[in-house]
Amino acid sequence: MGKKSGDSVNDNHVSGQANKPLSAPAHALSYDTVTTEIGANKEDGLTTTEAKSRLEEFGRNELDNGPGVQPVKILIRQVANAMMLVLILAMAVSFAIASYIEGGVITAVIILNIVVGFFQEFNAEKTMDSLRSLSSPTASAVRDGKTEVIPTAEIVPGDMVELKTGDTVPADIRLLEAINFEADEALLTGESLPVQKDAEATFDAETGPGDRLNVAFSSSTITKGRARGIVFATGMKTEIGSIAAALRATGSKTRPVKRKPDGSAKPHRYAQAWGLTAGDFIGTFLGVNVGTPLQRKLSKLAILLFGIAVVCAIIVLAVNDFSSNKDVIIYAVATGLSMIPASLVVVLTITMAAGTKRMVHRHVIVRRLDSLEALGGVTDICSDKTGTLTQGKMVAKRAWIPAKGSYSVGTSNNPFDPTSGSLSFNPSPPTKIQVQSETTGKEESSTAFQELMEDNPLLEHYLNVASLANLAHVHKSGEGWMARGDPTEIAIQVFVSRFNWNRERLTKEEGWAQVAEFPFDSDVKKMSVIFSRADKRMVFTKGAVERVIGSCHLVRWEENSEPIEMTEEIRNCILENMEALAAHGLRVLAFASKELDRQTSSQVEYAREDIEKDLTFQGLIGLYDPPRVESAGAVKQCHQAGISVHMLTGDHPATARAIAAQVGIVPSSSKAIAKDVADAMVMTASQFDKLSDDDIDRLPVLPLVIARCSPNTKVRMIEALHRRQCFAAMTGDGVNDSPSLKRADVGIAMGLAGSDVAKDASDIVLTDDNFASILNAVEEGRRMFDNIQKFVLHLLAENIAQACTLLIGLIFKDSSGLSVFPLAPVEILWVIMITSGMPDMGLGFEVAAPDIMARPPQSLKKGVFTIEVMVDMLVYGFWMAALCLASFAVVLFWFGDGNLGSGGCNSSYSEECDTVFRARATTFVCLTWFALFLAWEMVNMRRSFFRMQPKSKKYFTQWMHDVWHNPFLFWAIIAGFVTIFPTLYIPVINRVVFKHEGITWEWGVVLIEAVLFFGGVELWKWAKRVYFRRQAKKLVGGGDLESKVFEKYMSSTTSNPSSEEKLSLEPKEKS
Repeated sequence: MGKKSGDSVNDNHVSGQANKPLSAPAHALSYDTVTTEIGANKEDGLTTTEAKSRLEEFGRNELDNGPGVQPVKILIRQVANAMMLVLILAMAVSFAIASYIEGGVITAVIILNIVVGFFQEFNAEKTMDSLRSLSSPTASAVRDGKTEVIPTAEIVPGDMVELKTGDTVPADIRLLEAINFEADEALLTGESLPVQKDAEATFDAETGPGDRLNVAFSSSTITKGRARGIVFATGMKTEIGSIAAALRATGSKTRPVKRKPDGSAKPHRYAQAWGLTAGDFIGTFLGVNVGTPLQRKLSKLAILLFGIAVVCAIIVLAVNDFSSNKDVIIYAVATGLSMIPASLVVVLTITMAAGTKRMVHRHVIVRRLDSLEALGGVTDICSDKTGTLTQGKMVAKRAWIPAKGSYSVGTSNNPFDPTSGSLSFNPSPPTKIQVQSETTGKEESSTAFQELMEDNPLLEHYLNVASLANLAHVHKSGEGWMARGDPTEIAIQVFVSRFNWNRERLTKEEGWAQVAEFPFDSDVKKMSVIFSRADKRMVFTKGAVERVIGSCHLVRWEENSEPIEMTEEIRNCILENMEALAAHGLRVLAFASKELDRQTSSQVEYAREDIEKDLTFQGLIGLYDPPRVESAGAVKQCHQAGISVHMLTGDHPATARAIAAQVGIVPSSSKAIAKDVADAMVMTASQFDKLSDDDIDRLPVLPLVIARCSPNTKVRMIEALHRRQCFAAMTGDGVNDSPSLKRADVGIAMGLAGSDVAKDASDIVLTDDNFASILNAVEEGRRMFDNIQKFVLHLLAENIAQACTLLIGLIFKDSSGLSVFPLAPVEILWVIMITSGMPDMGLGFEVAAPDIMARPPQSLKKGVFTIEVMVDMLVYGFWMAALCLASFAVVLFWFGDGNLGSGGCNSSYSEECDTVFRARATTFVCLTWFALFLAWEMVNMRRSFFRMQPKSKKYFTQWMHDVWHNPFLFWAIIAGFVTIFPTLYIPVINRVVFKHEGITWEWGVVLIEAVLFFGGVELWKWAKRVYFRRQAKKLVGGGDLESKVFEKYMSSTTSNPSSEEKLSLEPKEKS
């Protein structure tokens, strides 16, 4: 068991030192010295075995965040809440009027609720605590020669960590290299401006944290550039760990007093602050201003039911002329308690905790509980393409150099191995290669790279850009070829390595040295580097084709000739070749370069706009990122579930359209759709952004694919969906995605490729960056929503049944004029205790219904309390109450003599009261059975209990398997059945405590009533199925899934668009 970082005391720790002290603070040593002393590896990082060993030695990389889960506070919450307060008051009333048996039973109920609630909430807190650690930031560390995304808490001294814009630094790191690297250290130093770092520098040991420019500090945020470094301090040994106590200061729970500018305040301001503070305390106590929206809503419902309970108690007293008889008073108290859903909020909390735990196993980490409620209502998913819908394993398939021709790469089994797969050359451009392949069907012959490189300066210029305007690292180790970096750049680096033109060889053997870097920016869609060799200084640029050729002034169009001016005709020709590559689903990038003025000083501050202009175009490269195998099926499931899928990608429109067609986002055939409508389905960001909000709202449908997407386009898309009353989920991974993630109803960050800033702005995180995992999250959200509806319906239907039975039962009066109660107070408490809490918890653990992803999204405006739920509540409640009252009347009047006694049948047994006691026992058994049976019926709110699985061949026995698939619910119900018998047949307990008598022939009445109960519920469910089936036919109609999904596009089909459609498509036509 590793030591906790919080266990270490920092009294003897020297600022800037490592967990295990070095010969001097890290900032005072060169990075080679730090690497050697700490036992790190600058190439392959630590091995997995060594990392585990160091984790044991130094503990987890965490700050001491306090005591964690606190049992005492959980226990206090079990006692100090509104529902428990009501039970305590009821107990006090019982003892005050000398009803010691009832008071004792209420005390037992209180203790049981506290014990069960404590253990369940304790487990839920532990679950949530473990999930919080899962959703903490991650870091990119190199282990075993491979870049891995690991939780920040598992970073150890000696790890080699890669940092990029948007990352949160996971530990104190001695930098090995820093390219245009700046960090925001305001949290640590108070410095408002980002600090530029220098890996090569060393400083005096006494230098303060703010001036240690060769160190990246834990918890600081990267604002610019990239870097690589060795971790030397983790946990409480970091600089931020030294001041962790100050950062952990908790906010005051007291409302501040509003003061004048001079600091004074009038007396009424103090009264206002005290009143607001008291209101906050009461709201927290009642649960109406803490927790998720649904938890707050159910807390308000509980308060409403408390008010109804008081009314019910008053009705009981009023019917009995406000008699001071203690039996009447305790019955009034019990009637009130029957309306209190004591377990409601607890069951909700436990259900949510269990749901979040299930999601982890399905590659989804929930960061905000509110999103659990939102997931079930998602109507639109806006997804990125690369790595989410596709595999994120790019392979360079084709390169084009205008003055030379096309280079192609054959099939490779290992995307990182440059020796796998053949190289071939064709002097034709991509546009003509398409025609040749279609007419001849011949494949290009393989050629050795040495032959292709021979006397080929054009290829060398091209490869220089591809290799050096690239941050990926591809190398061969003992375990084979390894790669780390962005998938796009890895694919390009592997391509140049096929020609032995690897970046590492150029920088180490050919004398190229990097001078500056301008990282990829989602607005300019380019990245550039400046490299020098001897007295030559070059700019190498890569990026989106349209942006790069827009920055090019020259192009070498013919071999053995000087570069010529880039004309509009040449630009169009380049774009045609790009379209030819993109039509096959290839992601196309352009390369360009230029030589800088030799007189330029190495110390000059370069302006990006000057560097990225007047370039010479070098060529194109086409990268293939195949769709994930599961993406097409996941998109189809989304369509079945009534969810529209939109692809928002930075790729070219033709590439985006090709991939979208492969996974089913756009229709497989556009023959039934007019060209103008088909064009509107795939738009570029420039076309979409040119539209005003009114123009977007006039579009018949929003585009399914937006290519060349910018962060602002994503925000506008979310806003457009909101204006159409849609509930949208948005994926994102970059820093610039944060606004759209926050604006979306459910922000989804990528766990592997996502920046820490994006994760912090999100509601959920996908641990595998897979689109299919979004569907898992939606399914889990719907399952939880369903289960919450089930146990709320079960609980409230039971409350209605008890209240109606108890209140209507007041009409049975004895000869003294007092009501003879159909249920004794202890029976009422027993039903509350046995039939609600545990069965409702079991309903919360139910698996998803078979058709859960074949239904439209839930309406979050209506929430849990839909019309269906409210009608069901009344139907089931009244039916149960009618059967309970019928059982009491049948035993008492039909088979009995109808003698209600002369005033003592509510308090003690006598021969005169024997029939009343038997009738009461029959009613008690019926109500208990009905409540337990209703829990099983609620497993599916529409399907028959005897036919939960519609495709099953076990026509008569399937229900036996269904009741067992949820063991928790099964044993909760069985326990309810078993515990009835001791209450009926154990002497003293039956007559003195429960005020009923053991039954014999009355079991026949109970069985008949049970059959009638099932018959009534099944008949109601059958009627619902018929109704909803007819409604579905009206709404959906016939046809296959694709025609249903894209019906709105088909219905917009017209060869002569209306004036409105022409207006909406005008920017498309202009472009």
